[in-house]
Amino acid sequence: MKIQLYEQFARIGKAVGSPRRLELLEVLAQGERTVEVLASQTSLSVANASHHLQTLREAGLVETRRDGLYVYYRLAGPDVFELTRMIRSLGERRLAEVGRIVREYFLARDQMEPIGRDELVDRVQSGTVLVLDVRPTDEYRAGHIPGAISVPLDQIERRLKDLPPDREVVAYCRGPYCVLAFEAVEILRARGRRARRLVDGFPEWRAAGLPVDTLLSKR
Repeated sequence: MKIQLYEQFARIGKAVGSPRRLELLEVLAQGERTVEVLASQTSLSVANASHHLQTLREAGLVETRRDGLYVYYRLAGPDVFELTRMIRSLGERRLAEVGRIVREYFLARDQMEPIGRDELVDRVQSGTVLVLDVRPTDEYRAGHIPGAISVPLDQIERRLKDLPPDREVVAYCRGPYCVLAFEAVEILRARGRRARRLVDGFPEWRAAGLPVDTLLSKR
């Protein structure tokens, strides 16, 4: 009987034992998506994305709802995001290769210390910082940091003139290793703007119990 329990627990381990499925869970932490959107955002074919999602669903990590012709996927609960965050944290502490990749690919691109959540809360309240959500617009609509302006990465260049030049900008996206925020900060600094990135992303902000705004009701 005991081994049967372990077999069931192992289903979850097998389900998250794929970098592609971990990436899908990261995107779903932003909000529900159709398989077509998930495939596009993770550079997978629809068939491959559907196969990975079925594995996650069989393990109880994602759920679905149907709306007309479309099936929407979502995380089965906040504990699924906590699982992915625990995997990430464990990897950071125990796998030397993780540290090397972070140093060479991420930290090498941004030598300035990122801003933490508590500091950002204080600075937003004091009005001394402009917060940019550089994720796709649909993710912003599903939930964002209160007061943040939606400026997807591919729009930053043409919308730069609309951003107050005298305020420091803090950019955030999907998580601590989301390249969107790194690239946004690079663009802003190259244009002479003071810019930093949030140390993590929107899912971590929400998981910390901090306020969240949504535009879903305005559709």
